[in-house]
Amino acid sequence: MQIIQKVIVKQMITENSKYTLQKKFEREKKQLELECQQLLFEQRKLMNKLTQSKTEVEERFEREINFRKDKMLMIDFKIEQLEVLEIGSEIIEREMEAIVPVEVGKDWETIMKERIIVVKDNIIVRIDE
Repeated sequence: MQIIQKVIVKQMITENSKYTLQKKFEREKKQLELECQQLLFEQRKLMNKLTQSKTEVEERFEREINFRKDKMLMIDFKIEQLEVLEIGSEIIEREMEAIVPVEVGKDWETIMKERIIVVKDNIIVRIDE
């Protein structure tokens, strides 16, 4: 029998990974800014065509734009936190699922123990089981 278990993937911070993360955050923020501009354009286009319920359209677009602005603020916070992170520290990158074999006679505590994979510059450096 097999069960699915969560595995935490951590990234060990290096100069290279710090730079890569910062560029990734900047790309995400730029994409959100472009989406906001596109939404404003679509809103203006739609407002010119409509004769009624303009407030509903404005509210809908405003919600979408505010949602993206909140995401941009979160990215700014992540960039600030990244700047203070020390080289060698570990951050949680993601959670994944793994298939774990379960057999009669195995120790349940060992099977249910948290599993962590530590990656440094895209190379696995440690597996904690």
